[in-house]
Amino acid sequence: MLLILLGVLVLHLIILILLTVATAASTWSVGGERSKDLWYDCRTTVAGYHCKPASDEDWIQAVQALMILSILFCVFSLIAFLYQLFRLVKGGRFFFTAIFQVLASVFVMCAAIIYTVMNPDDGTDFGYAYVVAWVAFPLCLISGLIYIVLRKKE
Repeated sequence: MLLILLGVLVLHLIILILLTVATAASTWSVGGERSKDLWYDCRTTVAGYHCKPASDEDWIQAVQALMILSILFCVFSLIAFLYQLFRLVKGGRFFFTAIFQVLASVFVMCAAIIYTVMNPDDGTDFGYAYVVAWVAFPLCLISGLIYIVLRKKE
């Protein structure tokens, strides 16, 4: 049982790292001399590397908010898991933790879908942070489902 709990905890920490990297990394879309993320639009020119803030469009602000919410709910889920691990009665399930984790997966999925649909087609390709967000989504959902099935044993 201890190995299962340790495995679930490690999976949760990996998901949290993936979500943080996807939110903070500077390559949601790349192409030629340009890279864009959720926060900045950067270009490489002869004079150097120049960045300006991301556009003020509503869709990019929605993606920013959803990615931050996914990180927050993943952290809340981790705190709830650790709390329930020591306070939950024998035989109880980690429903509260599962709800937070599934919500985090829904938020990251919605953010990636909005970015996919609304990103202008200006000759750029999707970068690794975008891929990391899509990898974090199923892992987060699977983790939430594991928490639903997991029972506390003594």
